[in-house]
Amino acid sequence: MKRVFVALCLSSLCAAQALAETYVRVEKDGSKTYSDRPLPGGQPVEIQPAQTYSAPPPPPIGSSASPTLPREQQLLKEMNDFRYQTCTLTPKSEETFSNPVTLTVGVTLQPNLRPGDVVDLRIDGTSVPGGQLSFVMPQPYRGAHTATALIKDRYGKTLCSVNTTFHVQRASLNSPARR
Repeated sequence: MKRVFVALCLSSLCAAQALAETYVRVEKDGSKTYSDRPLPGGQPVEIQPAQTYSAPPPPPIGSSASPTLPREQQLLKEMNDFRYQTCTLTPKSEETFSNPVTLTVGVTLQPNLRPGDVVDLRIDGTSVPGGQLSFVMPQPYRGAHTATALIKDRYGKTLCSVNTTFHVQRASLNSPARR
C-alpha cells in the first residue's frame, strides 16, 4: 500500500514538473512546434497561471455596519420602492353635474407619469382606449358614474389605484319646472 502511495506521489510530482515547462520552436514555414522537452532552437514558454476570483467575505451576521450598495443596486431599490406622491381622480367623489354637454374624467399624478408605466382608466367599467390620463365623455347620460384609475409599472406592480363616483342630472321632459 505504501509503495502505491509513493508511486502516485512521484508520478503526480513528475506531471506537475512537466506541466511547469513548455518549449516552443518556430519552423521555417512559420508553424510552431510545442514540446515538454527542450527543442534545438526552441525557447521556453512562460505560461501564466489561470485567472481566479475570490469573492469578498460576507459581512458578519448581526453587524451594525450596513455596506453601501453599488449605484446600480441603489437605483433598482429606488425603482422597487417608487410610489406616486399624489394620485387623484377628477371629478371629485360625489360631485354632481347638471346638464353637462361634456365631462372630463382625468388622473393627476405627482410626479408625472414615468415612461414605461401603464395607465388603465375605466369609466363605468369600460376601459378608455390608448392608456390615456384623461377622457372626455360626450353627452354623459343621467345617473351615477364610476371612474377607476390603475397605474402599474412595466412589471405589473401597482403604483397607484384610485376611484370616484360622480352624478349627472338631466332635466326630464315630465319635469314640472320645465316650460
